[in-house]
Amino acid sequence: MVVRSFAAPPTPWSRNLAEPKIDPSAYVHSFSNLIGDVYIGANVLIAPGTSIRADEGSPFYIGDSTNVQDGVVIHGLEKGRVVGDDGKEYSVWIGASTSITHMALIHGPAYIGNNCFVGFRSTVFNARVGDGCVISLHALVQDVEIPAGKYIPSGAVITTQQQADLLPNVRESEQNFASHVVGINDSLRQGYHCAADIACITPIRQQHNSPPPISSFDATDTSVNKQDFNQINQNFTSKNAQRNEPMNGDLAQQIRQLLAQGYHVAAEYADERRFRTGSWQSCAIPHTSEAQTVITAVQNALVENQGQYVRLFGVDPKAKRRLTETIIQRPSDKPVVVSTSNSNGYSAPKAASNGNGTVVAVDVSGQVRQLLAQGFRISTEFADARRFRSGSWQTGAAIAATSESAVVAALNAILAEHEGEYVRLVGVDTKAKRRVVETIIQRADGKAVSGGNTTSAKSTAAASNVAPRGNTSDLSVTVGQLLAQGHRISVEHADERHFRTTSWQTLPAITSSNAGDAIAALENYIAEYSDEYVRLVGVDTKVKRRVLELLVHRPDGQPVVTRTAVKVSSPSNGSGSYGGGAGKLSADMLARIRQLLAQGYRIGTEHADERHFRTSSWHSCSPIAAANESEVIRALEACLAEHGDEYVRLLGIDTKAKRRVFEGIIQRPAK
Repeated sequence: MVVRSFAAPPTPWSRNLAEPKIDPSAYVHSFSNLIGDVYIGANVLIAPGTSIRADEGSPFYIGDSTNVQDGVVIHGLEKGRVVGDDGKEYSVWIGASTSITHMALIHGPAYIGNNCFVGFRSTVFNARVGDGCVISLHALVQDVEIPAGKYIPSGAVITTQQQADLLPNVRESEQNFASHVVGINDSLRQGYHCAADIACITPIRQQHNSPPPISSFDATDTSVNKQDFNQINQNFTSKNAQRNEPMNGDLAQQIRQLLAQGYHVAAEYADERRFRTGSWQSCAIPHTSEAQTVITAVQNALVENQGQYVRLFGVDPKAKRRLTETIIQRPSDKPVVVSTSNSNGYSAPKAASNGNGTVVAVDVSGQVRQLLAQGFRISTEFADARRFRSGSWQTGAAIAATSESAVVAALNAILAEHEGEYVRLVGVDTKAKRRVVETIIQRADGKAVSGGNTTSAKSTAAASNVAPRGNTSDLSVTVGQLLAQGHRISVEHADERHFRTTSWQTLPAITSSNAGDAIAALENYIAEYSDEYVRLVGVDTKVKRRVLELLVHRPDGQPVVTRTAVKVSSPSNGSGSYGGGAGKLSADMLARIRQLLAQGYRIGTEHADERHFRTSSWHSCSPIAAANESEVIRALEACLAEHGDEYVRLLGIDTKAKRRVFEGIIQRPAK
């Protein structure tokens, strides 16, 4: 394969002569053009007739397992940049496992997230498209930010943020189709590589030229020997065999632990020849946090590649590196899975004592056992709260032991020595000189993990690498009320600069309807963006509008959720109730008003009698121009007194975005 790639031409704005960087596992067709500073990730397919020109705007990034199909044009303006997932600036960023289909145009500045689908002849220009979005055929997306998980219909023209905010969510069938396209194109990539490899294509040609398979071996037929015949039949039988037993509980637990720490799960397979040369091929495992979906995909990969080596590994999406590679199947079809104390699946961490007064969680002990069994070395790092926020870890005392009990004892000693600090366990592959796992096993706001409270927020956080919040109970009430009313939970983040301009970035939506799972996902986001502002958003999916925006984290780590309850609009009438009699405000509502004003929002009010309330026909009260808390409260109490026999609701208004961020009933007529 001769790839047509060229250095960037010297121009008045750039003379760096940068050349494309192409991962060896990618396939770039010789009839495509790559120019300038273009990065092509692992397992990418660049089809014939594509033009990827980083000669004006640059650089370009195309993530792992993405496919760029025939006739696609990717170009960028000289000015204008987007921030990629690695924190650097790009003219065009395209994430992992994304499909850019036939004749599409991606013109920078443009960001397209992971697991996206851009349909035939669609255009994305000066826009940011979140993870998991599906853009159908002949659509235009320009000058907007599309939240994660949205669907853009065929022929749609999305050029205002209001249009983008009202887009529907992607349906499961559309997500499945997008994943199917990624899998098909990965098979094509492998096929193109095989067609260019004489060692790979020759046996296939010989097989096509040989007689059809027969039920028994004919000793007089010299076109194929008995060994080859038996091997062909064995492969055929293996490919069509069905594995009926459920996945081993240890493997399922390992998958759940990787997902709980925010990692992606991936798998690769190789036959005997490729295993000896280290030439692994990727399996189709979706990048999702839903454990059962991933477990099912891994099970399917084992069935599909029975008779071959299969290995499982975690991927750190932030550091873009692999963790914990484990062979889970060999040609003998005996999965290599290190046994743990839980063979039936994942459960909350329990504690195991070693007789010295300090204990570590059983899941940590199991992880130590797995790492030692694979020949890895165990080490530790520690950091105080300040160093933890900046990621400046210090190396702990070396652990030279190779037995599980000795390593656990050493870990206990380190936990006791650094009580009041963060401690994380590190698995090191000494041969490859790289880390294979990093897990926080102690937090700065708690003592060493103990057996007396294994289900507490501290031990849960230690197992999942998430910091428990100071107001988790308040936040749990908020999330529980939103979910109980059928609303969807979303999360947004912003650094200092974007926070001042209220330019929030949307994270993948929390799809779980369980309050505990939603809180855990929210905590993961807070831990991941600990140096930024994070806010929780409640969305009424029926009327496609926000019912709550709540700041839950600041960069300094100070808690911002201080009330004991939050009420939001209900599906029936669009508003919640805060109690309180006519002419006065409840303490809860006073806290809400204070919070809205602190975030720079304007306060408004509306009223309605019984008849208008039933038809949701609200009337505006006198405008409240004040930004001072006491003046706002006086104006609200005057409105309550004036409309004492009517419904009154309070509004929080984002004047910059010209939209409501909060609606809550603060008065109901006496019955």
